[in-house]
Amino acid sequence: MELLFLGTGAGTPSRQRNVTSIALNLQGVRSGSWLFDCGEGTQHQIMRSATKPGKLEKIFITHLHGDHIFGLPGLLTSRSMNGISEGITLYGPPGIKAFVETSLSLSGSWLTFPLEIVEIGAGEVFRDEHFRVIAYPLTHPVECYGFRIEEHDRPGTLDAERLLADGIKPGRLFQQLKQGKTVTMEDGRVVDGSRYLGPSKKGLTLAIFGDTAPGPAAKELAAGADVVVHEATLEAAMEEKANSRGHSSTVQAATMAKEAQAKRLIITHLSSRYLREDTERLLAECREIFPATEMAHDFAVFPL
Repeated sequence: MELLFLGTGAGTPSRQRNVTSIALNLQGVRSGSWLFDCGEGTQHQIMRSATKPGKLEKIFITHLHGDHIFGLPGLLTSRSMNGISEGITLYGPPGIKAFVETSLSLSGSWLTFPLEIVEIGAGEVFRDEHFRVIAYPLTHPVECYGFRIEEHDRPGTLDAERLLADGIKPGRLFQQLKQGKTVTMEDGRVVDGSRYLGPSKKGLTLAIFGDTAPGPAAKELAAGADVVVHEATLEAAMEEKANSRGHSSTVQAATMAKEAQAKRLIITHLSSRYLREDTERLLAECREIFPATEMAHDFAVFPL
């Protein structure tokens, strides 16, 4: 899997950063992708990337500020006009349904694909055979959430040589055996796939924060995560201003990741006051506290 940052700026677009949107490419698990936030111009960023609108399965919205949702109507209607029929599920705080439906209605737009809109609160918002997604309330002037994506542990490697030694030939049932299932072979033998699997592989945990000042849920959301994506809107010297508007500084993001015992931190959502030449200084503020910090730029890709 990998993270693709489509927009990494805060508030308004700048020449170097579009507003917030992150794509999670689920390659290696399945062929689709998920989108986290959809600021103005996200569909333009998608067109300049390897992300395919037809492969979008889910969109998670952290909160209803414009720099996180103004790209939704355009993305949805363009997807429809391109004849894509695969459905999307949209998750977001109360009000997201009214925003999307009103935008479509007033603009005389319609969709050619099923759109399910789920208004969320704190707690588990999605679970399937591969992932669990939990929403955590953050500290911001409007209702805002961060999402913890937990990949279930994956079965160990199938011992094909041992299967062959036991007279079990490759075939259509191998995939079920690889999943640890018990299957009945064509000759009537019942085979327990779990007996032929190596140790299970721990799934990844990813924490994607919305806009937030330091708050009580942060460490729980990020606890032990393999990757944390956290805003760093302003530098440490402007911490008071950041907090007064429901945002975090570089140092606060790094301190949270350290206290949560995360393995890796990616900072994003930088104020438009910062130019490319400022970024090394901001990154250095984080790395002084949490060395395993990276900074996202538009179109940056981070393998997971």
